[in-house]
Amino acid sequence: MTTAGAETRRRRIRVALVDDHLLLVEGLAARLSAPRARIEVVAALTDWQPLLDHPDFPVDVVVVEFGLEDDVPFETKVQQLGDRGIAAVALARTRDAATVHAALTAGALTLVPKSDPAEHLVAAVHAAADGRAHHSPSVQEALDAWANRADPTLGRQELTALQLYAQGRSVHEVALHMATTDQTAKSYIKRGRRKYRAAGVDLGTKLLLRRHAIREGWIPPE
Repeated sequence: MTTAGAETRRRRIRVALVDDHLLLVEGLAARLSAPRARIEVVAALTDWQPLLDHPDFPVDVVVVEFGLEDDVPFETKVQQLGDRGIAAVALARTRDAATVHAALTAGALTLVPKSDPAEHLVAAVHAAADGRAHHSPSVQEALDAWANRADPTLGRQELTALQLYAQGRSVHEVALHMATTDQTAKSYIKRGRRKYRAAGVDLGTKLLLRRHAIREGWIPPE
């Protein structure tokens, strides 16, 4: 263990929580503040900017929702924390391989699915305070799936339709661009998503599709 890690073990780890749902952050704050956890939750917030303005900021670790509904990209949040020497742990509603990979690529030390037990979050926070990554079994499984994902082998029309749809165009606009019918464009998008799902990558929502499009360079970063 590093000297910094040993020092962290001798004191309570100062943590901030940020998630859209107040009930969730208050519940997590209560669980993390249990005496045996050796964690002090100094802020439990539903918005990002109030964290940066909080009188007890900076902290040791920030646990932040990966899909926080604001105008600040997750990558920017992690960079803002990293510039201050603060470790980031991501929270997410899903634990699909693409989401886990995206969170770690953005700089979070790990991702904790909201469906995981609270002790996994406690372990992740303690590891992050030492500058280490602690992945729960479900997250490690997702990382393994990402590493072993198959090539979706999309056809040219399926790829084009997905790329256009990821740009925020409607199905009708995709159809007009591809000089085809709405039904055919929708079929291309569905088939493309189905092939990605079979390859272990969930693009079932527009948000997941957009994140994948950014990673693949189909569209510029936010």
